[in-house]
Amino acid sequence: MGTETKGSFSIRDMYDLSGRVAVVTGGASGLGLAITECMVSAGARVAVLGTRTPEKAAETLAPLGDKVAYYQYDVTKTEGAGDIAERIISDLGRADILVNNAGNHCKKFIWDMSVEEYESVLNVHLVGAFALTKAFVPHMKARGSGRIIFQASMTSYIGMPMVAGYSTAKAGVLGLVHALTAELAEYGITVNAIAPGWIDTPMFHKATDADPQRLGKIMGRIPAKAVGDPMDVGMCAAYLASDAARYISGTCIPVDGGALMGF
Repeated sequence: MGTETKGSFSIRDMYDLSGRVAVVTGGASGLGLAITECMVSAGARVAVLGTRTPEKAAETLAPLGDKVAYYQYDVTKTEGAGDIAERIISDLGRADILVNNAGNHCKKFIWDMSVEEYESVLNVHLVGAFALTKAFVPHMKARGSGRIIFQASMTSYIGMPMVAGYSTAKAGVLGLVHALTAELAEYGITVNAIAPGWIDTPMFHKATDADPQRLGKIMGRIPAKAVGDPMDVGMCAAYLASDAARYISGTCIPVDGGALMGF
């Protein structure tokens, strides 16, 4: 099938990320790794940020070769956000795409959760993501373009027990997406989020393999009658990073097989 065109541009080329640099936090494992792989497949170079050692990160990133550069960085150390942004831009020449994907959990009922545990979750998902975004925005403004993507969640929309910190942070992500869109759209910078549903990851199996009742409840909610693949999230991120999504900003795309609409 030939390249489809509309006017003077190629539709296929609108999805091409060749020559661009993406920064993906938590991009060496889980959904973050799928995002990294999809960005590379679309042509981008990727700076992966994470807390694991370079040797540990290489176990999953090595197959991607020199298309990926790994930086050991803790997003909660917000005082270092400017330095890591400058280092990446110096090393790779630019930063076109930022995917705030790093995360952690504290699975406790609110009466068992300490204030410190609650704060630690917010510091990763929300405060750390804000600091890193703030560090890259001046570079994107100067270039007149940029793509910022946040990892939201089903808990951005619905209540779930034992994840008060996570739910707070993920609801906050939507507010941040809205505010940043209002501030940055005129500079050619789009800001969006992805809300993964139940995805086939080790974390999902850990939560459901020994709990058939919980698994049945989850599957009963998904109209697609199947959990998603990590690459479904990765492909959504690659789309939002592309020129094909150049006029999409301030939104959150659920990648959930219809779970938010399910009954």
